[in-house]
Amino acid sequence: MPSNRALKVADRIKEVIAITLETKVKDPRLGFITITDVRVTGDLQQASVFYTVLGDDDAQSATAAALTSSRGLVTPTIEFFADGLQESATAMNDLMSSVRAADAELAKLRAQAKPIGEPDPYKSHE
Repeated sequence: MPSNRALKVADRIKEVIAITLETKVKDPRLGFITITDVRVTGDLQQASVFYTVLGDDDAQSATAAALTSSRGLVTPTIEFFADGLQESATAMNDLMSSVRAADAELAKLRAQAKPIGEPDPYKSHE
């Protein structure tokens, strides 16, 4: 569990990066950038910044460059990571769609299924 100080530093880093991107970076390739999380080590020496950006690979590269150039505003060493949340959510949605399709196919097969053998497979003691 991070200390209160580390959480406050992380919040401040998030604010500084957001303000810097909003006011000083004028690259149209960036589109919309969201800083999704900032994690600071307990000794406040390292910070990891997770972000998502709407756009293509060129926009991803431009975002990484813009974020790296703004890092001099804070004390810890900062590493930037593209957040894989969107890709994970898309993969999960695709998986759920394939499961629904498989369930629908199974229900269709089940509705058409007929028992093998006699209608009453149990021996009667008549």
